[in-house]
Amino acid sequence: MNWTSWLPLRALSGWTAKDFNGDLAAGITLAAIAIPEQMATARLGGFGPEIGFFAFAAGSLAFALFGANRHLSVGADSTITPLFAGGLALIAASGSQHYLALAAMLALMVGLLVALSGIFRLGWIADLLSVPVTTGFLAGISVHIVVSQLPGLLGLPPESGETVRRIGEIVASLHLANPWSATLGLGVFALVFIAERISARIPAALIGMVLATLAVIVFDLKNRGVELLGILPNGLPTPGMPTVDFQDAQALVPLALLIAIVVMVQTAATSRSFVPQDGEVPDVNRDFVGVGAGSIVAGLFGAFAVNSSPPRTAIVAQTGGHSQLSGLIATAIVLALGAFGGGLLANVPQAALAGVLMFVAQHILRWQVFANVYRQAPVEFALILITMVAIVVLPIETGVAIGIGLSLLHGIWGSTRTEPIELAQVPGTSVWWPPNGSGTGEQHPGVLVAAFQAPLSFVNADRFKRGLRGLIDARSEDVKLVVLEASNIVEIDYTAAQTLIDAIHHCRDKGAVFAIARMESLRAQAALKRFGIADLVGPQRIFHSVDAAIRALGPEQPQQQDKVQ
Repeated sequence: MNWTSWLPLRALSGWTAKDFNGDLAAGITLAAIAIPEQMATARLGGFGPEIGFFAFAAGSLAFALFGANRHLSVGADSTITPLFAGGLALIAASGSQHYLALAAMLALMVGLLVALSGIFRLGWIADLLSVPVTTGFLAGISVHIVVSQLPGLLGLPPESGETVRRIGEIVASLHLANPWSATLGLGVFALVFIAERISARIPAALIGMVLATLAVIVFDLKNRGVELLGILPNGLPTPGMPTVDFQDAQALVPLALLIAIVVMVQTAATSRSFVPQDGEVPDVNRDFVGVGAGSIVAGLFGAFAVNSSPPRTAIVAQTGGHSQLSGLIATAIVLALGAFGGGLLANVPQAALAGVLMFVAQHILRWQVFANVYRQAPVEFALILITMVAIVVLPIETGVAIGIGLSLLHGIWGSTRTEPIELAQVPGTSVWWPPNGSGTGEQHPGVLVAAFQAPLSFVNADRFKRGLRGLIDARSEDVKLVVLEASNIVEIDYTAAQTLIDAIHHCRDKGAVFAIARMESLRAQAALKRFGIADLVGPQRIFHSVDAAIRALGPEQPQQQDKVQ
């Protein structure tokens, strides 16, 4: 292992003074976008707005120290906030000291899981969620955000409980909506929505928050029933371990696992999407360490779990950021506001932050993916709907678990449907290809070339055995040589090895020689030796190509019958 790749401040390596102007511009823009977003996300989770500033600072500082990606922004994230808010609300009252301590402990647990996954190079975990399931998950989260923010946007009392029941109560209370709050919230939403279509670099959320605050002061909207943030506490938090008993910590483990998987999926996608133009290869595992460290630091300072942010990362890349210095500059600005600017935010209307989150909710809906999957893969579209409904109707952590389970089952289902197929030779070449119905493929008399286009495992072992036997039995009168074209068999487990051995014996019982060709996977080759299949087949019957197997063992060879054992 190259231990130099794990040295701190890798995301700042190669920085020169000429990069400063780009990082400064990116940092100021990032701060302008992060300030309202982090405040709104903290409120979404049941925290004071200033806690969002500390979460952003913890995530940015830790990632700059331990991460690899030069653009990636880490902080409070609306994707995971409804997850832990819903889970924690089942254990403690939202906003209570017990709730805050549980959130900090959960951040520590999530951070450790994500960081350890990076240290032990478990980046493949990020591929557990398929695109349809991820799309359904984000759609469900979007519904949760909308339902949670509608009362604040409309000036209604906050609702709690099951999502479906909350929707009914909001609809029943619409006649009590405060028109001033609704105007401010919808105005901020419209401003951000329109500005985002002009340029993502425009800090429309901050502009909207400032304009809404000015409207509160000019029109004295506090006395018209508009809810305000009020004066926030100044100062920085002191580090310390959250005080949570063992029973509570134990109850957090399943939730921590779910959130860690979601964080890894989003971090991997963001890291791979934003890489430097000089061709630097993304280091997903190192980025896991950086993001995980961000949650650990956030937990130690009384905040909550953090995540990578694709929109903020895009802003850094688009505004000329060259390194994580842009994130550090944004952190300095955000921390200064959190530590000394609590009074400046006293007249910010709650509806303005709700408007920001309503924009976030519609932004994470992948409408184009919805349309593409519906048109191209109707079965997978059902995965989107099932995952979305599960997250909306059931407890949110249960819905996420169902989504992960559906994603894994869908992958397994694809493997179970694989069957052995007979190949034909493309005329005039050494290429063997599945028949396409055009009748151009050639068969060799007495030779059956079969392929299995998936790893051999317990989920498809019986289908492989029955399929191969069926191909052999269908031509039992003339088959003298069976060649397994194994280029797509990258793995063989114990159960599959036993079925392969049974298939070899069945082939020999029918009087045919069994050979293997093009087994390119080193893992599969090792499995042949480990399970004794290489000795059973014989090294002289394992070939680099199908043609070589036919030339050596084909029916026209006089020694072929002597090789049947």
